[in-house]
Amino acid sequence: MEEKEVVVKKKKRQEQVYHERQRLQFCLLHSLNNLFQERGAFTRSHLNAIAEKLAVDDPTKGTWTPLSVIFQPHHNTFTGNYDINVLIAAVEEKGKRVVWHDRRSGASAIDLDQGEDKLMGIVLNVPVRRYGGLWKGRHWVALRKIEGAWYNLDSDLAAPLSFKDTEEVKEYLDVVIGGGAEVLLVMNE
Repeated sequence: MEEKEVVVKKKKRQEQVYHERQRLQFCLLHSLNNLFQERGAFTRSHLNAIAEKLAVDDPTKGTWTPLSVIFQPHHNTFTGNYDINVLIAAVEEKGKRVVWHDRRSGASAIDLDQGEDKLMGIVLNVPVRRYGGLWKGRHWVALRKIEGAWYNLDSDLAAPLSFKDTEEVKEYLDVVIGGGAEVLLVMNE
């Protein structure tokens, strides 16, 4: 196959990959929809309901204050900013499970070549600095293998970014792990 044909096929496949762009602090919402490759797999109201249920069910919940209306234990009512508990509950609703990867093992310990029937994808929680370093926070990013190719589905990107092979994915993972990222494997089993 000619190099030009390969580039055209790669671009066509990339255009078929579902990708939501970042809005406010709804990166977990975008990451989940990108991971599940479906617009509306999760909605803001759905994730808010999960977060509220987690807060009600929490046996160690704190006392209510006027700021509790905005700053909920598992999310911010207006901007999103959902936590890990919402992620886990959301993917479990879809029959998946989350496995926290031990960062000390590095990316080489992740079997990226196992079938898509086992490893659905990877969700990263990476530290970010914005506004010239004035604001520090964390950002959710989804990686997924689609039709044999791994993609970075980061909602901060203009479009999905394909990796050339699993070695490039591992290199990327090692860099983000080195920068303090948490790695969560989303399993189909």
